[in-house]
Amino acid sequence: MHDSHKFKIPMGPQHPALKEPESFSIALKGEKILGVEIRLGYNHRGIEKACEERSYIQDIYLIERVCGICSHSHSTCFIQAVEEIACLQIPERAKYIRTLIGELERIHSHLLWLGVAGHEIGFDTLLMYTWRDREVVMDLLAELTGNRVNYAINTIGGVRRDVSEQQALDVLKAVDILEERTKYYIGIATTETSIIKRLLGVGVLSHEDALRLDAVGPTARASGVTRDVRRDDPYAAYGSLSFDVITDNHNDVYGRTLVRVKELLESFKIIRQVIKDMPAGPLSVKAPRKIPAGEALSRYEAPRGEDMHYIKSNGTEKPERVKVRAPTLANVQAVKHMLKDRYLADMPIVIAAIDPCFSCTDRLISVDYLDTNRKQIIKWQDLHAYSIAWHRRHGIDFTKLNKETRGAGF
Repeated sequence: MHDSHKFKIPMGPQHPALKEPESFSIALKGEKILGVEIRLGYNHRGIEKACEERSYIQDIYLIERVCGICSHSHSTCFIQAVEEIACLQIPERAKYIRTLIGELERIHSHLLWLGVAGHEIGFDTLLMYTWRDREVVMDLLAELTGNRVNYAINTIGGVRRDVSEQQALDVLKAVDILEERTKYYIGIATTETSIIKRLLGVGVLSHEDALRLDAVGPTARASGVTRDVRRDDPYAAYGSLSFDVITDNHNDVYGRTLVRVKELLESFKIIRQVIKDMPAGPLSVKAPRKIPAGEALSRYEAPRGEDMHYIKSNGTEKPERVKVRAPTLANVQAVKHMLKDRYLADMPIVIAAIDPCFSCTDRLISVDYLDTNRKQIIKWQDLHAYSIAWHRRHGIDFTKLNKETRGAGF
């Protein structure tokens, strides 16, 4: 094939295969992908800056809206940092309730992803089945928290709602139903020839590349990386619970599918332990309106992978700095690698396989060049260096973080 057959096509920011606006510029030679450029910024909402102009209590509800699927993940991650700065020890019962909601959210997210993945490869029956089961989880979350999407269960120092005995029984009944259906999905994923042939060998990310590119969550674990914040840096009630970190060595979209469906079984196991061992006691402790000066970095294993929130307080009722590193930002670098030398038809499922949330990911930075009118696009390496220099000028040195945290893609 001659070089004249090389060309570029845009995918996005509006495209049927993308659930959110984002821009991909694809270099092609025939149907084969030579490379992909990803441009972020179409969903920037200024949430970090908005948090710095509001009180900590107001920020809880704003942070929940970073992502509709991972709302509890973001609010818990944020609150953990605030509680660490304020030296608050939350009650054990509150820790268990946070864990319960977090695992229900994980089930909800993985079922949603399984349906979307089925849709991307033309298996719409799987979409209908999994989204039917997702309703069981969402109804349960509505019963426990009052809301189907943004649960508002968290407050600084604990949780806002208790779990009654009847609600606990309802949770266990729902888990029994969902576990039976999940085993059916695992059977489909491991025996259905059309799924296996369509996903096997697509979007390959080796173990070494997953580490090099700082992949997180199911994307990393499907490449044999045994990394899970719930086990490695326990928070909430996870330090008292028994569960396995699911990994797979297929290193492709098929492996990411197996990891997610098998993680559902671990979530059911965790929920049963939470209901059985949940201690009695208060739901929260009193938190100060003004948080003492300090800073903290909080980690949370969201359904998509490691979520990180950095909070810097200055002794007032508003944070001085809020920084959110959502898991999609860590995984999006691996997408470029996974697409190279693949075919254009593979692009929708490869992107979907990291379960992207571009609303969580998008950030905006503006640099004014007063001495020139020229326009300049900041490259990723330059933006990274600029960010490090900016934080150092404001008294934050990320080089002091330990090697494991830096390797997690922060």
